[in-house]
Amino acid sequence: MTLHEPIAIGRLASPRPRLAEILLWLTPAVAYFLFPDNLALGVSIMTYAVAVLALDLALGYAGIVSLGHAAFFGIGAYTAGLLTIHGWREPLTGLLIAGAVSLCAGFLGSLLVVRGKDLTRLMVTLGLGLVVFELANRMSGITGGVDGLSGIDVAPLFGVFEFDLYGRTAWWYSYAVLFGVFVFLRVVLASPFGLSLRGIREGGKRMPALGASVESRLRVAFTLSAGLAGISGGLLAQTTQFVGVDSLSVPLAAEFLVMLVLGGTGRLYGALAGTALFLIARERLADLNPVYWEFWMGVLLMAVVLFLRGGLVGALARLWARLRPASEGGAR
Repeated sequence: MTLHEPIAIGRLASPRPRLAEILLWLTPAVAYFLFPDNLALGVSIMTYAVAVLALDLALGYAGIVSLGHAAFFGIGAYTAGLLTIHGWREPLTGLLIAGAVSLCAGFLGSLLVVRGKDLTRLMVTLGLGLVVFELANRMSGITGGVDGLSGIDVAPLFGVFEFDLYGRTAWWYSYAVLFGVFVFLRVVLASPFGLSLRGIREGGKRMPALGASVESRLRVAFTLSAGLAGISGGLLAQTTQFVGVDSLSVPLAAEFLVMLVLGGTGRLYGALAGTALFLIARERLADLNPVYWEFWMGVLLMAVVLFLRGGLVGALARLWARLRPASEGGAR
């Protein structure tokens, strides 16, 4: 399996998938009441899912291989954290500002990233991630360095809902942000711009003949992806009230990539499924074997890559395609 899979923009044509989609988005609401002791894990899943969705826009739809999205994630996290420390405690505007700062950083990075091909882009994004990580580490007077940025105190959401220690407000806040980002990406990918990204992904050399500027569209996609990653980082800072320098690390960027591959690239629901699968598996495997849990995560990743083409969502889509003709034939 390659990193790039056939793109499924995700328009659902039949009533059954629409019903399944509604039920899927009701799952977090149900889980809130069924697993009240695991709210922190649920908030982490929804927070990181936003970052993986951002990476899917760059990799799965625009075909830009990136190992630097943790840099934009961390920039957003530090922006949101520093805003609250310096008096800007309102969460929604703080989240938007965090995304805007990462958006600007993404635009500057896109000037270097888009010019190359896959391996060049991989190395450039890796280099960007390392540079930003080391800058944050050196600027300890601002970022807290290895000790992290603490003292983040976010104002109550809408002036009413406080961010409590149990994570109740954080759960619904993360849920709303994830849903909003998902809907936004669905609209973007169904637009002419999104369709042009698919054309570039599947045959970039032909797009200039249609009057489409490949580099400009890839630059926009990468910039937008960086901004969404910054929103995810800002969400992490606001819900955990702490930002560590590891939020900028290359291992975290690699984890984002693993989550996306597990779920399926070029599939928005793949980003959600892969994030949930990775974080839940890591949590359970670490409980079972705190020392060798990474071994089993490696086995899981290899199994998905070798036997589930298109990741978890790709495998489910093929299974559904096989079962649907059989059910329709039986109904006749």
